Amino acid sequence: MEFQELQNALSKLTEIESMKFLAEEYPDEVVFSTSFGYEDQVITHLIASNNIPITLFTLDTGRLFPETYSTWVSTLERYKISIKPYYPDSTQIADFVERNGPNAFYNSPELRKECCGIRKVESLNKALKGQKVWITGLRSSQSSARHDLPQLEWDEDHQLYKFHPLLDWSLDQVKDFVLKNNIPYNPLHDKNFVSIGCAPCTRAIKLGEDFRAGRWWWEGNSKKECGLHVHKS
Repeated sequence: MEFQELQNALSKLTEIESMKFLAEEYPDEVVFSTSFGYEDQVITHLIASNNIPITLFTLDTGRLFPETYSTWVSTLERYKISIKPYYPDSTQIADFVERNGPNAFYNSPELRKECCGIRKVESLNKALKGQKVWITGLRSSQSSARHDLPQLEWDEDHQLYKFHPLLDWSLDQVKDFVLKNNIPYNPLHDKNFVSIGCAPCTRAIKLGEDFRAGRWWWEGNSKKECGLHVHKS
């Protein structure tokens, strides 16, 4: 199906209908990446509760919070689903740490991006290989870089469609849905951790701070992404 045709079809559908449509249009070629944050838990709930045949996967960097692993376990217990983990190459990690030390990402943006590349991007490339649709939990209000995102976009690097079913949801909508449906969520959210990634690279945000302020905060106020979601202007 051509991009414009697919975009027009999805624009008339709800979140659940959209994911069902994509799963029917591209059987066994639609995947959803979860990091067990609020938004991803909502999408996991929608997929599992409606038996939508979409493959779930996660990127285990080896440096996640204990609370993230606990949320992973509670999600499996609640929904009785399979979530495929992808891990970074141990040889690449060993080489990086030997050359730069275990916390080298604090030393420069270049080293931080190299670490993200090894621990996240390479794993993501494996997970998306041969797929047609990548579903994400991105929302437009999460950062200035995501403000003008379309709900459906073409990912040139991975040669697939990216679909963001919760793009226009507010954080309050997400939190209300989680609470109303008793969805397991990361307890760090209750401590003002909004965007949760690797433990050394994530902190709680203060009142009035940007959604992404808790990620790689030592790099200042530049637009910061780990390389998983690259938006070309």
